[in-house]
Amino acid sequence: MTINDCDPYHFINGVNKININKHSDTTDTIYIGGAYAALGSINNQSKTTIMKIILSAIIAIALFSCAPKPQTAQAPPAPSLPVAVIRPGTDTTYQEYPASIEGVVNVEVRPQVSGSLDKVFVDEGAFVRAGQPLFKINEQPFRAALNNALASQHAAEGALANAQLEIDKLTPLVQNKVISDYQLKAAKAAYDIAKANIEQAKANVATAKINLSYTLISAPVSGYIGRLLKKQGSLVSPTDVQELTQLSDVHDVHVYFSLSEKDFVDFKEQYPGATLGDKLQHLPPVNLLLSDNTTYAKSGKIDMIDGQFDKTTAAITIRASFANPDGLLRAGNTGKVRLGLQHKDALIVPESATIEMQDKVFVFALADSNKVKKVPIGIAGKSGTNYLVNRGLKAGDQIVLSGIDHLQEGTVIQPQKTAEKVAALQ
Repeated sequence: MTINDCDPYHFINGVNKININKHSDTTDTIYIGGAYAALGSINNQSKTTIMKIILSAIIAIALFSCAPKPQTAQAPPAPSLPVAVIRPGTDTTYQEYPASIEGVVNVEVRPQVSGSLDKVFVDEGAFVRAGQPLFKINEQPFRAALNNALASQHAAEGALANAQLEIDKLTPLVQNKVISDYQLKAAKAAYDIAKANIEQAKANVATAKINLSYTLISAPVSGYIGRLLKKQGSLVSPTDVQELTQLSDVHDVHVYFSLSEKDFVDFKEQYPGATLGDKLQHLPPVNLLLSDNTTYAKSGKIDMIDGQFDKTTAAITIRASFANPDGLLRAGNTGKVRLGLQHKDALIVPESATIEMQDKVFVFALADSNKVKKVPIGIAGKSGTNYLVNRGLKAGDQIVLSGIDHLQEGTVIQPQKTAEKVAALQ
């Protein structure tokens, strides 16, 4: 009997053999009769049962052997991805530093004498010229003090004249030896005292005049008035904690920002000059970013570097000056100074060719047999959409430019090298 094409076969007594066709050119033969004879003296009913079990097992094996063989899955073709050679180049990165803005002159306007504030001549935010009146303090007490000082001066002048008369009277008497010269000496001493009293009186008059002039507070420089912290009728004093107002000369402004030690070293090593003064002459213009991230229309010039680092922050203060002809910038404004740092022979890698994992940046570099290797890189700065790499890669290395989201370590790829892609990194 033949089992062909995996059709079920049921045991029938008397069948001597089974041919099993496995969809191939060969046929396996299983001899039933020999197996039956091997059971020996076992009774026929038991033999029949055993042979049924044997035949069922044989049929199961035959069916399994005839089942279609699963086809082995073919490996997908290696992905074709663009690859570029990393080459060194020169590029400029821009670092932004928080900055504070001050006028070239910032003056706290304070009273120099105590009194009642009689008049306020200006309004908050107004532009004033140097010498323009701002406040008026009640002058009556100071005018009275001046009159008193003048009276004292006149009295001192009268005492001096009287002392001179006494000297004139005693001089001929002493010459004629009518009286001793002791009285003349005493008269001359009184004259000297009267003369000194006049000098003191004149000083008091001058002081009274100065104090009287302090009752009119004028603008020391041209600029913009700040808030008026004292109003008309307020009592003011030189010892007040709060000033009357602030006055800022902002035709030019000073912008202050700080550099860390490392940034300062990198900054000063880029420019020629033996001293910092020499380097200041070669510094390029800097830009100011306002609080709304717009760039101020005029460029500034770095003109001062602090003499020492701050011990608390380990940073050094740098000043840049900007022209402000339209008064758009005011003292107290904040912004950011954008400072350009030039990098020579830097390895330039597109940001799109990198992935970031756990605060580290990686690229896929092409290794032997077109396998890719995940390489961590160090970032020296960013220019546009490119990273400037300072470690992890070297000139001549090849990296995958795109399609890296699903790449794994050791994946084999078909590199696509195009002149356009390579040139993009140069």
